[in-house]
Order: sequence, then C-alpha cells, then structure tokens
Amino acid sequence: MDGNGRWAKKRMLPRMLGHQRGVEAVRRLIRALEPMGIDCITLYAFSSENWKRPEEEISDLMGLMRRFIKADLPEFIANDVRLRIIGDYKALEPDLVEMIDDALVRTAKGRRTVAVALNYGSQQEIARAAALAAAAGPITAETIAAHLDTADLPPLDLLIRTSGEVRLSNFLLWQAAYAEMWFTDVLWPDFTPEHLQQALDSFANRDRRYGGR
Repeated sequence: MDGNGRWAKKRMLPRMLGHQRGVEAVRRLIRALEPMGIDCITLYAFSSENWKRPEEEISDLMGLMRRFIKADLPEFIANDVRLRIIGDYKALEPDLVEMIDDALVRTAKGRRTVAVALNYGSQQEIARAAALAAAAGPITAETIAAHLDTADLPPLDLLIRTSGEVRLSNFLLWQAAYAEMWFTDVLWPDFTPEHLQQALDSFANRDRRYGGR
C-alpha cells in the first residue's frame, strides 16, 4: 500500500493526512471482499524497515492503528472477517499489542481473512522459519514454508503494488515465488475496488504454468 506520503505532498498536505486517507482506502477494499469473492487479502501496513522513519511519524502511524482497531473491529465481527497479523507485532507498544491480541481472539472464527503485516520483513521471516525448521529436523522447502508467518494462509496468487514503484520491498518474498504481479501508478489513498477488479481481470487472463508448459 504505497504512496500515502506522495499523495499528501502532491496536495501540500501533512503526511499524516495521507496515511489517514490510506486507511479509508483499506476500509473500501475490505468491504469489497465478499462481493468480489475474495477469501484472503494481505496488507503491508508497517515494515521492519519503517522504524527508520521520523519518530513523530511512527507515533502517528501507531496511533492510527489503534484507532483503526477500535473503530473497525465491530465491523470485522459483523461481516465475518478474521484478522491475522504477520510479522513481529509483539515488539510494538504493550497497549497496542493488547488491542491486537483481543482483536485476534474476537475475530478468530471469521470466514474471510484480512492479514496485516506489522513490523514485518520477509528476509527476517525466512531466516526465522529456516532456524525453526533446522531445529525440528531436515531443512526442505516444505519445512521452511510450514514455519513461515503465513503458514495457515492460502498460497499467494496475486501481488499488487501501488504508486508506480516496481519492486517487492521485502514483502512476501518466499510466498511470491509463483505469484502473479500487478503494478499500478495509482497512489494508495486513491486505490479503489475498481482498481482491484482491474488487477483481478488481468490475473484471470494470465497463463500460470509454474515452470511447466
């Protein structure tokens, strides 16, 4: 979900307003999951590299996460949506960890999954999974996959990046091995379910061979 800061800068607005509009885009997308037939979506909210940002911006982002959970949790429950977190969210501030833990328990039986990557970095995830696999026995692709943060999620089919950047930025590197990719110049606050449908239409027309013919 890239481009919040640039969205605000283009309009000569504070970066925080860009992040707030980004949350509104998240809400639009989550509400579109059921009518679009999507069972699982993963959103890259805060990377392990984002700690390099100014302290004030990090504090604002964490405050935004608190408000999102408080405001949207009832809607998650009402719409049968399960919240999942990937990444080391336990390293966040204790009150936010407590809010997340409560939300995970209260949405655990949801039919559709919204996975949020918090304090997540794919290289670190793969390293952790490899260490756990080694401790359990022989290291294989299957044993590493079984110890990834996403082990209980369906395979990644389509990876979308907004804002015109054409790179993965340490997101789901292992999982993206055979995923289809879709890049758009649209900045995240302007991303709508209609853009998601464009990505799905493109995905539907691709020939996925997984290395075969």
